[in-house]
Amino acid sequence: MLLAWESEEVRAAEAPLLAAGVPLMDRAAFALAVAVARELRARRGRVGGARVVLLVGAGNNGGDALHAGAHLARRGAAVLAVLTSTRVHEGGLAALVAAGGRVLPASDEAGDDETTAARAADEAARADVVLDALLGIGGRGALRGLGGALVRALQARGVGVGGGAGREAGEPLVVAVDVPSGTGVDDGTLPGPVLAADLTVTFGGAKPGLLLPPAAVLAGRVEVVDVGLTSLADVPPAVARLDVDDVAALWPVPGAQAQKYTRGVLGVVAGTRAYPGAAVLATGAAVRAGAGMVRYLGDVADAVLAAHPEVVVGPGRVQAWVLGPGVDGADEAQTARVADTLDEALRTGIPAVVDAGALARLPERVGPLVVLTPHAGELAALLAARGEPVDRAGVEAEPLRWARRAHQLTGATVLLKGAVTIVVGPGGAVYAQADGPAWLATAGAGDVLAGLLGALLAGRAGDLADDPTLVPALAAAAACVHGLAARVATPGGPVSASAVAEALPATIAAVLAR
Repeated sequence: MLLAWESEEVRAAEAPLLAAGVPLMDRAAFALAVAVARELRARRGRVGGARVVLLVGAGNNGGDALHAGAHLARRGAAVLAVLTSTRVHEGGLAALVAAGGRVLPASDEAGDDETTAARAADEAARADVVLDALLGIGGRGALRGLGGALVRALQARGVGVGGGAGREAGEPLVVAVDVPSGTGVDDGTLPGPVLAADLTVTFGGAKPGLLLPPAAVLAGRVEVVDVGLTSLADVPPAVARLDVDDVAALWPVPGAQAQKYTRGVLGVVAGTRAYPGAAVLATGAAVRAGAGMVRYLGDVADAVLAAHPEVVVGPGRVQAWVLGPGVDGADEAQTARVADTLDEALRTGIPAVVDAGALARLPERVGPLVVLTPHAGELAALLAARGEPVDRAGVEAEPLRWARRAHQLTGATVLLKGAVTIVVGPGGAVYAQADGPAWLATAGAGDVLAGLLGALLAGRAGDLADDPTLVPALAAAAACVHGLAARVATPGGPVSASAVAEALPATIAAVLAR
């Protein structure tokens, strides 16, 4: 599990160590240099002769970069430090110069930012690696002055635009030091231009902005360096990201004496004559995800049974519900069925996934056993109906803020779908999963996720009755498997929702094999 702590918690963990003289910067700089050297060897076979450009601000991250640059210079790299402040870490600067590194100093003259930025960007564009150390975890807001001008100039030259797979051959690798400069360290917002990193080397513990959208997509691969902040283990993390081992521990696995009723019975109210595919996808995902039985209630049972003859049509005892995929207000009978079933689930305390058309039928207050699964537009509509002035663009700009607000207003567990899926639940739990490819943004994928999550809630229904706080972790696990299944279905290319559902058994088997 990847855990992230807010900047104040990290600084509090650092303070007693710094007071005791523990060389945290030395540890961070050495680890950063090792990571860059590894990337250089993979990229060009050796460190000697490589061109490395450091973008150095006034904070301690700049000191980390300068000391790391000194290590690389001693190994034969040609290192240039571009200073964006007249005040930088003196010890780091002295170490770099002593190791043979060059320095492009910041100017004291007003109006020179654009000229200096253009010169520095030309140098950086020819580098093998660019280290972004303009701002650290103490930075707030958009990059200003020379730092902002430098980022704009670099991006005009194609550096730090795509990051990762979006980087053209021959472009420098961008390595962010602790965090990509200019991102919202604690909330993942993007107040201004940011260099997209291929790799972020972060110290002590991940920072929320490395996991949360929209900033997370600019962090690239995230590597956490242990510099000895052991006291963080006693502090609840602000954000968590499940890995495969975590998902395996959460997944319900039938024992030798299991039967279909003990494995979890899921009820599904989904689809209309206008949108029958949603019912087919949701029930199919639930079947393939391991539900002991799937019951379907609705008007397109013929389509469901044609695709999945094992589904049982009609009412009966269930342990969890999936409500709303493919349902809109135009079908009054199915909309009423959704509303009645949701009322029953709330009255009886049965977990429920509330998706798509069911979101508009949500009562003012529910509990954490209800999982809302909106995309940004649906969340905006739900919030607007409760007096919150936000639109889709506002949700996409600050997804954590608005997912939390929806949880506060409704009491539900909120799973906000996106390139990075956020889950917010009781007790301040926040998960951020980024397991699927961009190809997963396709029609019907949300219906598959709803069925998959419903099966998981049904399989763990007995545990949820004792501990509702388990719901957010299960929702995050479902989002993880959903993304992994998309990668299994068609690695590296387009994927359909049907293919994702079909890949679920093999994906879950591989997860459990861990």
